[in-house]
Amino acid sequence: MIEYLYYGMLLISIFLIYFALRQYNGTRELMQSGIKTKAEVVDLIEVSDDEGTAFKPVFEYRDRSKNLMTFKSQVSSRPAPYKIGDKVNIIYSPESDERKVVSFWGLYRWTIILLCIASPLLIIGGGYLLYSRG
Repeated sequence: MIEYLYYGMLLISIFLIYFALRQYNGTRELMQSGIKTKAEVVDLIEVSDDEGTAFKPVFEYRDRSKNLMTFKSQVSSRPAPYKIGDKVNIIYSPESDERKVVSFWGLYRWTIILLCIASPLLIIGGGYLLYSRG
């Protein structure tokens, strides 16, 4: 009966690794085919919760057609990661609304998070099933 728990852990880890690889490949494709430019931080949106106030930056940049584009970061943090007026490198897709800040965490955030969750599940589930048969 307990083996089902370990099979479940192994199965969940495989799904998480699959989605982590999809995120990584999507970022890699964006880096190859996307357009790199500079964006300016124009606002810091305050996000309040029980732990206090965090800040979510809002960026503005001009695309290749010289249209002014705005996007809000998906990540909020405390303290604010940028000041208003800061310039950051971003990459965007001309075919979709995908935009990312060019930084390690900005590009690979979901890949790292999914792998951090999948790793112990893979080690525990796979290790148990591998060594319980021997």
